[in-house]
Order: sequence, then C-alpha cells, then structure tokens
Amino acid sequence: MEEFGPDCRLIAVHLDERSIGRGSPDQEHERRVAAYDLIEENVFAPVGYDTGPYGLHISLQDGRLVLDIRNVNSEPVVAHVLSLTPLRRVVRDYFAICDSYYTAIRMATPSQIETIDMARRGLHNEASELLRERLAGKIALDLATARRLFTLISALYWKG
Repeated sequence: MEEFGPDCRLIAVHLDERSIGRGSPDQEHERRVAAYDLIEENVFAPVGYDTGPYGLHISLQDGRLVLDIRNVNSEPVVAHVLSLTPLRRVVRDYFAICDSYYTAIRMATPSQIETIDMARRGLHNEASELLRERLAGKIALDLATARRLFTLISALYWKG
C-alpha cells in the first residue's frame, strides 16, 4: 500500500441515529469498540483530496449507504453514496456467525469458541475486503480500517 501522510486519517466518526437500529448488548459493545479503535488508528484518504484529517458521518438514505466526509472544520469534502446490495449476503452471514459466537461464549468449550471465532474473523475479513473493493477509487484505506468500518456499517442492519 502506498505511504500516507499523518493527515490521511479519521478523527471523528458518527453513525446517524435515525439510520441505526439498536443491537444486542454484545453488538452495541462491538460497535463502541470499533468506533474507538477506528479513531485511535486508521488510514483513511479520500481519493483526490488532501484536506485531512477527516470526520465521517455514516447514514442510510433511500436504502443506500452514505459516507459523508468532512474536514476538521466540519466543511463538506465529499460524500459517497453506495448501494448496499453487494454487502447484503455477507452481512447476513456475518450476523448468523456472530449469533453463534455470542451463544458459544456463554456455553461452549474453548475449542468450540475458537473454531466459531476463526470463522467469524474470516467472514469479517471477507466483508472488509469487499468494502475496500467497493470504495476503490473513492477512499483508500487499509484492512484494519476497513474491518472497523465494516463493523460500524453492519450496525445499520441491526434490528432492535
């Protein structure tokens, strides 16, 4: 991956409360951790812009994902609107494996938990790579940033 300067990063992330469903306590915890980790360490560079660092507002509008990127003064930089269709299958599979994982941590053996967690991480990586592909040419980000961003985007699918 190319070298990025210190301003090619996110310093704030906001999930639109009207777009997000309330998740289980485990999901809400995972979302909070992902948001914190994303701000602490990330590579985020909107292609063609060098006005970072950035703030990101994530929302749904008309069934599409909106990534509204702003500069440190909250002035608009660029907004990307993406179809969620390519992510639907992997999000559905990810939720199913997460449900199994959350159940397992309460009642399964350590080896069973490890097996489910490996599958969960693999699916999370697959989803993160898909997200990076969808953002190619729009936003440059590393895999760790894509993983955390996918966790936040998946929160838009949570049902209360």
